[in-house]
Amino acid sequence: MIAIDTVLVKLASRCNLDCDYCYVYRMGDDAWRLQPKLMSERTVEALGRNLSRLVEAQGRPLSLVFHGGEPLLVGATRFAAICAKLREHLPPPVGLHVQTNGVLLSDDVIRACARYDVGISISLDGPSEIHDRHRPDRRGRKSHDAVVAGIGRVLAHPKGRSLLSGLLCVIDLEADPAGVYDFFKSTETPSVDFLYRDGNHDTLPVGKASFLSTEYGDWMVRLLDVYLADDEPIRIRLLDDMMRLILGGRSIKEGVGQDDYGILVVETDGTITKNDTLKSADGADRFAERWSVHDDLAGFVASPLFQEYHRSQRPTAAVCLACPDLKICGGGMPTHRWSAAAGLDNPSVFCADQIRLIGHMREQIATRIAA
Repeated sequence: MIAIDTVLVKLASRCNLDCDYCYVYRMGDDAWRLQPKLMSERTVEALGRNLSRLVEAQGRPLSLVFHGGEPLLVGATRFAAICAKLREHLPPPVGLHVQTNGVLLSDDVIRACARYDVGISISLDGPSEIHDRHRPDRRGRKSHDAVVAGIGRVLAHPKGRSLLSGLLCVIDLEADPAGVYDFFKSTETPSVDFLYRDGNHDTLPVGKASFLSTEYGDWMVRLLDVYLADDEPIRIRLLDDMMRLILGGRSIKEGVGQDDYGILVVETDGTITKNDTLKSADGADRFAERWSVHDDLAGFVASPLFQEYHRSQRPTAAVCLACPDLKICGGGMPTHRWSAAAGLDNPSVFCADQIRLIGHMREQIATRIAA
């Protein structure tokens, strides 16, 4: 049976922000409209019970990530009750985490996270002039100050520094990488995960001129140089993973390298879907048959349907399989390989960007080893 590493759980199907790059609400898929606004107590109970059975069947723990929409739209009281219920079924070492936009990070929410050992990851795109350009609320108002205040409340809690996993930043090519990096250091976050803007071969990511252009790779090269020049750097997961792979190690999360990661996404009604970003690929996140957390999850993971999906996360394009950098880039995220004509049988739309970044990493590592 394929081992599941991560379960993304959508506590809420709506969001209180209106991010201009969102793959859920801004890239043509309206399936969220058919979902309950919030996950029911019955579905939370089934989720905990059947995930517990899955953990026992696979013989290893997993991580559950509260997601959305915005998961904290359930409210602080209900959020605490959900954490309590899931901890009844899923004690440590099963990890609980919340991925939030930070606007609703109240003291009550933070206390619940501390009580039930829930890690906190917050989306923040950099200084206010960058963040607020892309992440206004539903009325067009700025959100940056509220997010920064939420980070401050987390860090002010006695357990805050152990609760804060890090920040998640979607790259704005118009931003200065050095300025963005300096801002993140000022937040006292332990780490930042930088994400490319979503896109595919039919709809190129914003700022990318062509499949062969390297705008995102160039931006990451500039960020890498700033990162390597810092004697006391914060962690940058993507750069750390790629350099670790170049040096013969392993990646920690999906997106690079050739390690397999078993991922389930649970909608608010309990339906299981594929990798969530595939919503941007003409609704390619949905399975041909409906499965739910109310069903036998171990049976679903062992099914041919899930195994076929799991295999599809590995690249199949001939140019990828022949590439000497495949063991580093891993072929990229499935959604970035998609086209209507060939499905996922393409190289990543960021192929040239990754080759550019990997080449620069090799040069920098070789220079430091020689010194």
